[in-house]
Amino acid sequence: MHIGGLKPYNNVFLAPMAGVTDLPMRELAIETGAGLAVGEMLSADLSLAQTHKTQLRQQHSDSAGLRAIQIVGYEPIQLANAARLNVALGADMIDINMGCPAKKVCRRAAGSALLADEQLVEQILNAVVRAVPVPVTLKIRTGTDHDHRNGATIARIAEQAGIQMLTVHGRTRADRFKGSAEYDTIATIVDAVSIPVIANGDIDSTDKAKAVLSHTGAAGVMIGRAAQGQLWLPGTIARALEHRIGDQSTPHIKGHSPELTPSVAEQLALHIRHLTRLHAFYGDFLGTRISRKHHAWFLGSLVSQNVLGQQVALAHRQQFNQLPNTAAQAVALQCLSDDLLGIGGHMAA
Repeated sequence: MHIGGLKPYNNVFLAPMAGVTDLPMRELAIETGAGLAVGEMLSADLSLAQTHKTQLRQQHSDSAGLRAIQIVGYEPIQLANAARLNVALGADMIDINMGCPAKKVCRRAAGSALLADEQLVEQILNAVVRAVPVPVTLKIRTGTDHDHRNGATIARIAEQAGIQMLTVHGRTRADRFKGSAEYDTIATIVDAVSIPVIANGDIDSTDKAKAVLSHTGAAGVMIGRAAQGQLWLPGTIARALEHRIGDQSTPHIKGHSPELTPSVAEQLALHIRHLTRLHAFYGDFLGTRISRKHHAWFLGSLVSQNVLGQQVALAHRQQFNQLPNTAAQAVALQCLSDDLLGIGGHMAA
């Protein structure tokens, strides 16, 4: 598929998640086979552009694939200026966030709150598309609530404004992350426009991705929370969808068959690489603390695979969360590796 003049590696994308999809995670997602990894949400308020947090979120490398920057705001001129700045800094594409349900975003009438004002949506999209020479994409939800599912209307406004791709999280703003994703509504939105539509929400396996694509007719899928602790998941799904088994041009985890979920040893090796990069990227203080949530997600993944028992995982998590620095975490990771691999990759007790 194409996004304007850009061609991602494939049609399985890593979703932008604030505080999660930083440069180390995006790099590893691309290296393990994701087609596109969208950066963390950036405020359109340029008074925040020089903050340490914003500058970390703007970091990119060639290993992270196309540089997709997501911006959030509610004022057309402000969003247009933010788009210009990010293109000047090297963005290959600009994604506008109208899908975030977080209260701190919505109470400023940004994110998914914008879906309630179709006229303002049109003004924002026109302003940003006209401001930059790169493709502009949009992420939305199905509507503000179950009585106001206007996703198809927003999609038509977006296409008319020149938006090159639309990602739809299959829930309303009111749903936040509760309940099940509405694939019927996504299918209606796909039928409403001719631009590529990417389906997002509750896609956590190859079988689920295939079913969602078949049901909705979407051009691709975006993996969000399911990739937390399972960095390899978008790439595994992509290879299964594309039937490119053995194609050396497709990035994959070294040493395992690309059609299969990585072994426990390979998962652990990738997780260690991830935490090592987090330590290098953020430094000892922040790196140690940010690593804790990723380690918790990884342990949760091992539990779901019946590799670790719940109590064993909890004990590892509690111990890891008390470690004060990078060196101590490295020792703990080696101990976990010895425990897992020393008994054939299974610790279900």
